[in-house]
Amino acid sequence: MTSVTEFLDSLPEERQAPVKKLRQVIRKNMPKGFKEVVSGNMLNYVVPHSKYPDGYHCTPEKPLPFVSVASQKNFIALYHMGMYADPKLLKWFEGEWPKYVKTKLDMGKSCVRIKKIETLPYELMGELMSKVTVDDWIQTYEKNLKS
Repeated sequence: MTSVTEFLDSLPEERQAPVKKLRQVIRKNMPKGFKEVVSGNMLNYVVPHSKYPDGYHCTPEKPLPFVSVASQKNFIALYHMGMYADPKLLKWFEGEWPKYVKTKLDMGKSCVRIKKIETLPYELMGELMSKVTVDDWIQTYEKNLKS
């Protein structure tokens, strides 16, 4: 799968509209400079090599990942590496979640799991996307990589 259209068309029918809307929210609110790509059956937002030639430290030929959206068996997943790398951003998100969603936050290190599609907090996701610029992410990534 190489295109956004192929990714969206491959989703179960009941998830297509919510993921399309989430994609719109991400694209509208994410600061300029990130690039949308599809890889690994996920929609990814990365720092392109033209901005960060070193790429991802584990696989330098790949661009630096930042946010991904996936459709897993039982949930839609939003992977936000910024929350994994920045405790202040994570704390902000955890504090905001109950203002938008009545169910408990289901989250791994960087993965927000949305099991009930109708509870997907688009406004909160938009705000989250707006909080980290490409330069902020590169700085946070390099700081964490060195420590």
